[in-house]
Amino acid sequence: MDKFFLTAGIPASSPALYRQIRFSAGDPAALLEFPDPDLTIREARPTPYRARSGAERVSTTLLILRDIENERAAASASVDFVASPADFTPEGGLSGDRETATAQSAAEACRRYGARSVTADRTLPLIYAEMLRRASIDVLCDIERGIVERRRKADWEVEAVRASQRVTESAMASICTLIGTADADDDGILVYEGERLTSERVRAMIDRLLLDAGFSNPESSIVAGRKDGGDCHALGSGPLRRDEPIIVDIFPKSRTSLYFGDCTRSVVNGAVGPVHERMWRAVREAKRAAQETIRAGVTGEEVHRAVIASLEASGFGYAPPGSGEAQNEIRLTHGTGHGLGLSCHEPPLLDFGGPELLVGDIVSVEPGLYSKKYGGIRIEDIVVVTPTGCENLGEPISESLAWS
Repeated sequence: MDKFFLTAGIPASSPALYRQIRFSAGDPAALLEFPDPDLTIREARPTPYRARSGAERVSTTLLILRDIENERAAASASVDFVASPADFTPEGGLSGDRETATAQSAAEACRRYGARSVTADRTLPLIYAEMLRRASIDVLCDIERGIVERRRKADWEVEAVRASQRVTESAMASICTLIGTADADDDGILVYEGERLTSERVRAMIDRLLLDAGFSNPESSIVAGRKDGGDCHALGSGPLRRDEPIIVDIFPKSRTSLYFGDCTRSVVNGAVGPVHERMWRAVREAKRAAQETIRAGVTGEEVHRAVIASLEASGFGYAPPGSGEAQNEIRLTHGTGHGLGLSCHEPPLLDFGGPELLVGDIVSVEPGLYSKKYGGIRIEDIVVVTPTGCENLGEPISESLAWS
């Protein structure tokens, strides 16, 4: 049976939709894929993309979005036709709510072109399913649709992440140097330009660096001193201190390409104690073990187990978070990594149950060790999976604890 497909959302914030159309807008949009590659959508305007991709088409695509975006979308979106919701007004008219109207229009377009059922991916907003139901069109969910396609990064996507990673690492180097060379007051609290350095102040500095570079921080960066570092994802708060490890994790989004970077380093201002030295050496060796294991065909679980084995050989171990760790225990409490692209966290996972890695997967490699008493140390880089191994998409920058 010929299949009709629907992907919908706001392109600027929906990776699933943006990757298919390569067009960003801040209003609701719907992408319809009709099974006839030679179909002419009489209510819509054809795009230059349709003429360029004629021999390669296996279907016909229609993008429905707000009328003021139509001209821009027709010029640059990777679709065959562009229309506004008003071009597919159902009997009874369109809602004054933009998202509802877009969903009504998508359902009407499907009805007019003979769809009895429509297949969508896991990201479809419920309003679209409801409007299809009202049009007596069944909705099927393909939970794997688009996942492998997004994992197998095209060359242009790899370069987009590489560019984002370089900006991320540049910000990281600046911040770690600032922390590592700051003065300290009589209480051991770090001071920069006459004011105490706090986690909050450093995060604001990171935001300004990234803003100047054309990046945003959809989620706050992590700047966690020893009191917070035992929790792997604690943002950190309050004053930063000398002779203690500080985890800095920066994961910004390019305002131009919409692709993310992600980098973590740990820095000590002052003396590195023997426990933290052991932790750092173990984490660095575990990261190397992961990168030596990664290649197409290896599973994410195998990579994670290689990290655990490396940490155990260094005298540490693994335990899931919330497993009742003792005050002095030092161990890994999370997976080894995650996919990265148009989202900071996307498939695949380098963790228990992680799938077989594919050529083009871009993943973080970020082992860490954490303790309520000693704080935490984590090192993270971004790599792309190749047939025989992986390539680091950063410079990479120093992994040292001492940035002074």
